[in-house]
Amino acid sequence: MTTFVLVSGGYTGGWSWQEVADHLRAAGHRAHPVTLTGMGDRRHLSGPGTDLNTHIEDVVQVLDHEDAGEPGGAAETVLVAHCYGAYPALGAADRDPGRLARLVYVDAGLPTDGASVLDALPDPAVRERLRRRAQEHGDGWRLPPPAFEETDIWGSLDGISEEGRERLARLAAPQPLATLTQPIRLTGAAAALPATGIFCTKNVTSTAALRALVASGDPRFAAFADPRYGFFDLDTGHWPMLSCPGELADLLLRAAADEGERIAVPDQPPA
Repeated sequence: MTTFVLVSGGYTGGWSWQEVADHLRAAGHRAHPVTLTGMGDRRHLSGPGTDLNTHIEDVVQVLDHEDAGEPGGAAETVLVAHCYGAYPALGAADRDPGRLARLVYVDAGLPTDGASVLDALPDPAVRERLRRRAQEHGDGWRLPPPAFEETDIWGSLDGISEEGRERLARLAAPQPLATLTQPIRLTGAAAALPATGIFCTKNVTSTAALRALVASGDPRFAAFADPRYGFFDLDTGHWPMLSCPGELADLLLRAAADEGERIAVPDQPPA
């Protein structure tokens, strides 16, 4: 039996993982959706001091209190993160990687030490728009959920039913700005953990695109050729827990079993 700890992306909460969790439990495993401080049904706990460290501690506490940290349990625990959730998830894993068997990133970038979520956004105009929105509409410290038309924030909503979109609009919570501006601090302790990337191909990238980046020789992507990394593609938008929860749950089970495509470094021509 595997324990899956599921960390949600921006503006959402543990509720977004409910259908995935149901599938995992039906398959005989444990599943614990995480609702970060200020999100979901914990939105009333948000404040100007709610930052990335707050959310890292949220994940640590779930690992501590849901039996994921019991002796002998580490080999059974898979930490799953969607989008923004990669930052608190990796921050928690960095504190005590020995309790985890694997990290799974669902349509999420890989955080780097010293960078914040806003730092990772490639378009400075988007970063400025978010800061301005917090000042004008969020008392200077929180970001109201964007309109669905702002796909540079939400990502692709492809595959989500009309009912699912209505649910997302109704339950989305303001994101504390400091969770996006505080740099993550990593010691590198979690670097040796096996990891799986799940790409939603109707959003931004795919395994094929990453393979091309690795083949380009760019040293920023060389690490992804390590055999401890596995990859899957899902033909859906950025929110597979809402658009295809059963298929996502199946991939999480396969990831836990160390399945997934590996990316090899192409042979180099002789000097």
